[in-house]
Amino acid sequence: MRVALAQTCTGLDPEQNANTLCSGISEAAAGGAEILFTPEMSGLIDRNRSRAASKIRTESGDMVLSAVQKQAAHCGIWVALGSLALRNEQRDDDKWVNRSLLIDPDGLIVARYDKIHLFDVDLDAEDSWRESAAYASGDKAVLARAGGASIGLSICYDVRFSRLYAALAKHGADILTVPAAFTVPTGKAHWEVLLRARAIESAAFVVAAAQCGTHEDSRRTYGHSLVVDPWGRVLLDMGEEIGVGFCDINLKDIEEVRQKLPVLKNRRDFADPELLK
Repeated sequence: MRVALAQTCTGLDPEQNANTLCSGISEAAAGGAEILFTPEMSGLIDRNRSRAASKIRTESGDMVLSAVQKQAAHCGIWVALGSLALRNEQRDDDKWVNRSLLIDPDGLIVARYDKIHLFDVDLDAEDSWRESAAYASGDKAVLARAGGASIGLSICYDVRFSRLYAALAKHGADILTVPAAFTVPTGKAHWEVLLRARAIESAAFVVAAAQCGTHEDSRRTYGHSLVVDPWGRVLLDMGEEIGVGFCDINLKDIEEVRQKLPVLKNRRDFADPELLK
């Protein structure tokens, strides 16, 4: 199975970002990929929330999503749209959702996943984030078929919470997606080791398309979109450059690793510890 990853530096203009994604879809299809994976926040990156609010739409009104659906259908390719900031018509408050969407070769949305673990951190005095101030968290793990593979959806900060991936692997995930917009400090320290850990403990492929470079809102993201196999080997590292990367994966490797190391079968529930005095 040939997969493609789009590594982007998403900006403030949704139309320009949509054009970048559509070009990536065409390149992925021309390169023989069955599915293209894009990063978190593929449609807009803007830390100015009042400015971003004027550009964020519901699914039905989002021009980036519409453009990607049309291009996926035109090229006949699956697209794992890493995530978009969207308004949720079903919510009573004004919070958005950080939503990953799986789009089939007919341009139809076959799965939606809302990011569960929101990025509320204080890295240092000048690098503080409160994703929950603007976004509502999801509450459901999502697994869907895409071509010949079962794909478990996740987004960025989720990668630090292994229980989500254990649940996806338990229910048959072949590929775990981790679209991301990792900061440079956390990326240098943690990105590769976290992705390799998720692949190893799940005995599944991890495909992580990432944002890179300095964005128009001055945010800097780490890049290094990766594909990791079930043994924890890095098959593709896209470094820090914008572009589309390709990787051929063999889904038979999953069963081979799971037979050698049947961690999913060996996993046991246990009681929480008590501090012994």
